[in-house]
Amino acid sequence: NSSSNSKKECGDEGDGCCDVVGFLTADKAATATANDVLKLLRSSADCGLSSDECVRRQKRFGKNKIKKEKIDPLWKKYIQQFQEPLILLLLVSAAISFIVGQYDDAFSITLAIVIVVSVAFWQELKSEEALKKLDNMLPAKCVCLRDGEKMTLFAEDLVVGDIVVLSQGHIVPADIRLLHSHDLANNESALTGETEVVLKHSHAITNTEALNVATMHNIAFMGTTIQSGKGFGVVFSTAEMTEIGSVYTLVQMIETPKTPLQQRLEDLGTKLSFISFAIIGFISLIGFFVGRNIMEMFTIAVSLAVAAIPEGLPIVVTVTLALGVLRMARNAVVVKKLPAVEALGSTTLLCCDKTGTLTQNKMSPETFLDAATMQSFKCVRDSVSFPFFVKDAHAHNNNSNSTQTAKENANTLAHTTLALVDCVVLCNDAQIKRHTHTDEGEKRVGQPTELALVELSQLLSVSDPRPLHTRIHEEPFSSRTKCMLVRCQSASDGTETVYMKGALSAVLKRCVSVYGTHINNESTTGADGTDTVALSEERKKAITEAANVRALRGERVVAAAKGTDENNLTFLGFVSMSDPPRPNVKESISLLQRGGVTVTMITGDMRETAESIAESLGFFDRRVNVSLSGDQIDTMEWTELHKHIGHTTVFYRTAPRHKVKIVEAFQADGHVVGMTGDGVNDAPALKLADIGISMGLSGTDVAKEAADVILVDDNFAAIVNGVREGKGIAHNVRNFLRFQLSTSLSALLLITLCTIVGIENPLNAMQILWINILMDGPPAQSLGVEPVSDDVMSQPPRKQKEPIITAALIKNVVVSALIIVSGTLFMFYRERTFDNTVTRRDTTVTFTTFVLFDMFNALSCRSADKSVFELGLLANKPFLAAVSFSLVGQCLVVFFPPLQEIFQTEALTAWDIITLVCLCSSVWIIDEIRKFWRKRFLKRKRFGVQMEDIAVTF
Repeated sequence: NSSSNSKKECGDEGDGCCDVVGFLTADKAATATANDVLKLLRSSADCGLSSDECVRRQKRFGKNKIKKEKIDPLWKKYIQQFQEPLILLLLVSAAISFIVGQYDDAFSITLAIVIVVSVAFWQELKSEEALKKLDNMLPAKCVCLRDGEKMTLFAEDLVVGDIVVLSQGHIVPADIRLLHSHDLANNESALTGETEVVLKHSHAITNTEALNVATMHNIAFMGTTIQSGKGFGVVFSTAEMTEIGSVYTLVQMIETPKTPLQQRLEDLGTKLSFISFAIIGFISLIGFFVGRNIMEMFTIAVSLAVAAIPEGLPIVVTVTLALGVLRMARNAVVVKKLPAVEALGSTTLLCCDKTGTLTQNKMSPETFLDAATMQSFKCVRDSVSFPFFVKDAHAHNNNSNSTQTAKENANTLAHTTLALVDCVVLCNDAQIKRHTHTDEGEKRVGQPTELALVELSQLLSVSDPRPLHTRIHEEPFSSRTKCMLVRCQSASDGTETVYMKGALSAVLKRCVSVYGTHINNESTTGADGTDTVALSEERKKAITEAANVRALRGERVVAAAKGTDENNLTFLGFVSMSDPPRPNVKESISLLQRGGVTVTMITGDMRETAESIAESLGFFDRRVNVSLSGDQIDTMEWTELHKHIGHTTVFYRTAPRHKVKIVEAFQADGHVVGMTGDGVNDAPALKLADIGISMGLSGTDVAKEAADVILVDDNFAAIVNGVREGKGIAHNVRNFLRFQLSTSLSALLLITLCTIVGIENPLNAMQILWINILMDGPPAQSLGVEPVSDDVMSQPPRKQKEPIITAALIKNVVVSALIIVSGTLFMFYRERTFDNTVTRRDTTVTFTTFVLFDMFNALSCRSADKSVFELGLLANKPFLAAVSFSLVGQCLVVFFPPLQEIFQTEALTAWDIITLVCLCSSVWIIDEIRKFWRKRFLKRKRFGVQMEDIAVTF
């Protein structure tokens, strides 16, 4: 009987228990009392659940482990690489070539496909192996109460109703309704995006109007970290039913959009399929009408159709993307999918999470006010001579023109300022230990606010006063009192002093005086020998106004006071602090804006803080831009949101669902959206965005898994490098396309014209094969590794619906092809007129003419708008090597006897070579002239716009 009673007390309700016990929603758990929650979950705060009951519940509800998406086997991942439209088109081309007996074409195309698929598969597999999996999101073990005893369990073994003990440093293993809390402070930045540590309690929440994750102060959510204090609570949700689990489920439901490059290549594949069938039909009809053999003409048509398909394009795209990925990897950036590199270059709008992405996710001192003189000092970093220096920012009196640096502060700080610094450190539990002689850097332990106050003392070179004092009494910070109070005894003279810090309003209520003698010279000498005066309402108003200025800038204000009686204190001043921007973020944003990328911020933080950070980073102008809250977005219809979103650059107090809606709205507005983030709350938007970018050091595993790109060292500046790489890759792909299409079109026109006119083909099968090798081989491939131009960041992103083959590209292709065909036919006709028969010399001259035209065309295709001399003849060394190799190969084909027999060629004279070089260089010279006039025209156009602006100004 006693055993049975024990089980009853430990939450065992018999076999029928699981029929009534289930998960609770966070809303229900937060608004119910602790006893009601325990009753609903059939648990006991004194001894938890029984082991038998835990087994039953785990059988019904499963383990406390978020299920990941099923990972495809390697063979399936490899097969999936063949699903790209261009790859499928090439497979069809290879099959047709094999059927009609063109085995060399079938082999070369198949080889190209295998290379492309293998490179892409290897790179993506390598990137996946570099990522941490979601398993790390849960702590390995936790302290739990079962059968009336504390025990350490694996977090995945927790069930609903378990009593979990929490203390400093613990990662919360499930969603837990707190039953008892002693100064329990929880860091929820990974879930909510807010840096401020949340003080937890165990009372039921009565205000249900604004109930959300950020306001549920009696719940500890899975994946968050206990910053300080201790407590215990009951598990009410596990695995996918937790808040983090619901976010991860939302991530799995979102389909990852295709990158702009993938969309453009699909479009290109469709168009090339149509062109190929059109060529086959057109050539076959011509042959039919001129009386040629139908099968012979069909074979020729298939050859031309296959030649028209740029089978080298997938190789160039893949290799170029892979090289971009490798370059970014050297800059500590992991790219999970190859097309993501190019997508960065297409990005027109970047949505940035604030906490941990734009800012450092740690509080730093900004200013402090000495209440005795009413002087305000600003803390500024000085990386040259001192970690920080402090200068006078502004003052409320008229005698504040002095400036003090950190080196001077050590000896000249006013006694009142020293009193302020000593107070905020004595009333503090944080520690910052710097290792100056090792590579360990610094160790920071404590709450962000208290760490910032310790940092202030260190930047002022004030030694830590805590070793010289003994804390004999403490009243910890609470949401009710909004302050912390300690009573300390001095080791030197044994005197006891009360030190207090907290919210300005709470501290001022207990203050009756302030240091100073400047009011009618009426003062009282304090115990420490310093004169004090009564704290007047006028002085209180001035102090409050000064604090409000900081609050409007998004800074947090901590006031300080001291005295012998906790209700009759002397006000010392206050310190303001903020979560500062990451280094180089402002410069990076400026570069992105110059490159046509709009930057916006999406955060869970308050409006003032968000707008202040955005304004300081240069992408929020109060005269032009507006900010929207998550609540405002909830009340807006889709059309209204679409109307406002164009000039909104700050979104505050947002939840994961708001971030998704914002990204969708920007995408509907025609933007290619990039999203940066590090928290669980960012994961759905990271996956939905065209390019998701996660932080590596501070990023949660859920965020990393949802992202396409991971910044390993959290360096925001790497995004700029990624955009530069993406734009460079897009330029190189187009340059390659221009070269290959112009060569394909030249060969197509040459053979088609000869077929129509009825003359013998000037090129034999081996010569056409050699031209195809050059067209798809080293010279073409080397165009894909052209160094990125310095001015690429000043060019706007490509339009989302802009095809990969533009009108300008087609015009350049046609012009180049006409020049090549005209010159080649001219030399063929010129050689043929001497004897009116096609000889080896005729085909050799025609063949060499085409190849030299090809080399000079490749030279002009290195850039669409820059002269070769601007790029530098030696800038692209792979290109030089490829062209040199091709020219040496051509010389061997023409002059080496064994190859002469294979290619049916004969040796040419030096005069022949000089003549051909002069003729074939025309395709490059004409393009250089085009670039010169285009540049001159654009320069005049810009000058005209500038003159118009000047005229309007005057």
